[in-house]
Amino acid sequence: MNTLEALTTRRSCRNFKPDPVPPELIDQVLEAGTFAPTGMGRQSPIIVAITNKEVRDQLSALNARIMESDGDPFYGAPVVLVVLARKDVPTHVYDGSLVMGNMLNAAHDLGLASCWIHRAKEEFESPEGHEILARLGLDASEYEGIGNCILGYAAEPAPAPAPRKADYIYRIV
Repeated sequence: MNTLEALTTRRSCRNFKPDPVPPELIDQVLEAGTFAPTGMGRQSPIIVAITNKEVRDQLSALNARIMESDGDPFYGAPVVLVVLARKDVPTHVYDGSLVMGNMLNAAHDLGLASCWIHRAKEEFESPEGHEILARLGLDASEYEGIGNCILGYAAEPAPAPAPRKADYIYRIV
């Protein structure tokens, strides 16, 4: 699939099979994230790859509590790639967002389903989020959660794309 095809055919998935994702595919998605553009090349983001079911479920429960729900906000996806970025870099939110976009598009190209799940900021401002980062030797006060990229195999076909709005593009010629 070429780049434009990947960009126009990718859809967010909200129903995943429990099947594990091969590590080599996860590694390719992660690598794509590391090649996202960043402000002044500072590479402010980091990615925490979670395939451990216990930690995945802990993060899912935390995310659900933040949005005052008791469901699984990760929709059964077996992999969560959390993007955080250094707060002291002025472009950190943009940098992390580009990492998320690269990973979402790479996943699609590799035949994986994905979705951006919000509330990573709140997750990693919590004591539970601090503890997850501390296990990795990271100081949570230095990072802001940008997003959770959930990965897996879709349990059903992707929906057709929604029509693009009429006033999406304005031109100055």
